[in-house]
Amino acid sequence: MSASPASSTPGRAPGNWPDRRLLDLFGIEVPILLGPLAGPGTPELAAAVTQAGGLGALPCAMYDLAQFEAALREVRAAVDGPVNANFFCHRPPAPDPVAMLAWRTRLAPYYVELGLDPEITPPAGGRTPFDADFCAVVERVRPEVVSFHFGLPEPALLERVKKTGAKVISAATTVAEARFLADHGCDAVIAMGLEAGGHRATFLEADGKVAMAGAMARQPGTFALVPQVADAVPVPVIAAGGIADGRGIAAALVLGASAAQIGSAFLLTREARTPEVHRAALRAARDDATALTDLFTGRPARGFMNRVMREVGPMSADAPAFPLAGGALAPLKAKAEAAGAGDFTNLWAGQAAALSRGNDGMSAGDLVARLAADARARLGLAA
Repeated sequence: MSASPASSTPGRAPGNWPDRRLLDLFGIEVPILLGPLAGPGTPELAAAVTQAGGLGALPCAMYDLAQFEAALREVRAAVDGPVNANFFCHRPPAPDPVAMLAWRTRLAPYYVELGLDPEITPPAGGRTPFDADFCAVVERVRPEVVSFHFGLPEPALLERVKKTGAKVISAATTVAEARFLADHGCDAVIAMGLEAGGHRATFLEADGKVAMAGAMARQPGTFALVPQVADAVPVPVIAAGGIADGRGIAAALVLGASAAQIGSAFLLTREARTPEVHRAALRAARDDATALTDLFTGRPARGFMNRVMREVGPMSADAPAFPLAGGALAPLKAKAEAAGAGDFTNLWAGQAAALSRGNDGMSAGDLVARLAADARARLGLAA
C-alpha cells in the first residue's frame, strides 16, 4: 500500500521538493513525519497525517500484540497510505527490589500528602520492547515503515522485519550512532537533536546512569547534528528536535535533511489524546520550560518542568532503571490529574513547544498542510 502520487491528488502540494529520496522511499508527498508520541499518539492522528501526505506513526511500545494489530488496521481502514510502526529496543532490566524500595521511600511523603497508602504495591511501570512476538505481527500485518528507538533489535529480528518489505529507520543522537544505524541496515536515519521532546534515543552509551549522564552532556543540538550526520551516512536523514513550523523544516532541508520528524507541534491537535494538564502546559509553554528528566521512566526524556521534577530532580540517582520508575509515580499521577494538576505527570515536549500554541484545536491534516506550505514558501518553491 502506498500513497497516491501528488500530481493526481487535487489540492495537494506540488512534488518539487529539493530532496525527494525520502518521499520516494516511503511513498509520501510532503517531508513531514509524525513523531510517535507515546500516550497522545492515536490511530486517528496517524491516519490524519498520512492522509495529508506525510507519514503517520503509531507508538507501539504502548501496545500489547492485539492493540498493535488493531491500531494498524484502524489506520488502514481510514486512509490509503503508509504508516510507521514505532518500537522500543531496550533490554528489560533485572529485578532490583532494593532500588524499587528506595524509590518508593523517596516518593512516600507525596503519597501521604495526597492521602494514598505508601505501603500499597504500585503498578509495574514499563514499555514493551520489540521481540519475536511483535515481529510475528509485523510479518502478518506488514506496516510500510518500521522504526526503532534505543538502537535496533537483534540481527535475526531485524532481518525478518526487512524481509516483509518494510523500510527500517531508527534514531541517532550522535554521528557515531548514525553510522552504526546506516551500517546495520537502516534505510534512513533520524538525527535527534538535544532539543527533542520525549525519550532520548541514546543507545551506544546507555549502560548505567553515569555513562548516560555523560552522554547527555555531550549530545549536539539538531542543527549542529543534522549536517554532520548528512555528511557521514549514505542514507537519507530525518531531522528531529526543535522543529515546530515551516522555518524549522526549511532549515533542516537546507542543512541536508530529507525530511523532518515533528512531535510537539501535534500535541494540541484535535486527534491527539493529550491530557488536559498536558494541554495546559503547552498553552503556557516558554522557551526555557523543559528539561531532561529520568524520574518518570528511569531514562532521560525531555518534558515540561513540574513539581516532582523541581523537588526531586529532574535527574535522580534514586530513579530505578528504565522503564520501571513510572510504576511508583502512577498513583500520584492519577490522584493529581483528577484534581487538575500535572505535578506527577510526564509532560513530554521539546524546546520549541511554545511555537505550537497556534495549533490549539486544529486538525492534524490542516497542520501538515500549513507546515508544508510554510516550508515551501521559505524555500522559494512554487505553490
